[in-house]
Amino acid sequence: MATILISDRLAKPNKRNVVAVRTLKVNAGVSEPSSDILAAEEPLEISVAGNVDGEDFSRTIAITMRTPGSDEELALGFLFCEGIISGTAEIDNVLVKDCNYVCLSLRAGVRVDQELFERHSFVNSSCGVCGKKSIDFVLSRLSPAAVQANSINSTPDSTPMRISGTLISKLPDCLRKRQDAFESTGGSHAAALFDFSGQLLAVQEDVGRHNALDKLIGSRLKLGKLPLRDTILLLSGRASFELIQKAACAEIPIVVSIGAPSSLAVELALNCGITLIGFVREKRFNVYAAEHRIHLE
Repeated sequence: MATILISDRLAKPNKRNVVAVRTLKVNAGVSEPSSDILAAEEPLEISVAGNVDGEDFSRTIAITMRTPGSDEELALGFLFCEGIISGTAEIDNVLVKDCNYVCLSLRAGVRVDQELFERHSFVNSSCGVCGKKSIDFVLSRLSPAAVQANSINSTPDSTPMRISGTLISKLPDCLRKRQDAFESTGGSHAAALFDFSGQLLAVQEDVGRHNALDKLIGSRLKLGKLPLRDTILLLSGRASFELIQKAACAEIPIVVSIGAPSSLAVELALNCGITLIGFVREKRFNVYAAEHRIHLE
């Protein structure tokens, strides 16, 4: 059955993360008016304000297209992964207004590297930034503890962080049961966090895969749960460079992707010592980096 989308919008359902639209459904040449539920997509402006040396400042850092919901967590995760904030102790207030605007006010005296304001999330897979430069930037932001914990020289004997192949294979089914937006629309990405026993700790959905992960990291930051050194990240789609970068910033040691990784994602995972697994299907998967954390039955 083919679906042709007619641009006339219906009233929104109660949840802001989905939108009802009119459609004309065509099947074997026969058409009939109908409706469909789609993942909502709206712009979110993320700003930072503060006072340094008696001077007030306010800057728009980014405008991202996202699915409404968990906007504060999205802003927190984005600014943390961009290196603009290192924790909630630096934040005085979070203002969410007009549905599509979030401003984080920093505590007086908190300084931000002005160059970070100009980057506007350089880790876009289509931005053309040199891969080596991008990787060097991510590695420079990792704490000594993170480098030690995820050292590419780690061995099975030197690290207790090992998971079974059986557990890896079970993760996608656990996530699907919690993908409410995807169940309704078929058009959203998800990022989920598990502990090493396979217990689901948190999940976030968004029309943008990077937004879903920012929301996830931001929610844990808000709860004071960072760094995430004893967790597994599951991605509902492919693993791009920017997602591995965000995982590295949160010190997540294992990233599992239902889809394929990109070449630069593998290179970054190797440099950061992150175990990267892709193409998880039933009992099959590929391990692209740091396989010492996986043991097979």
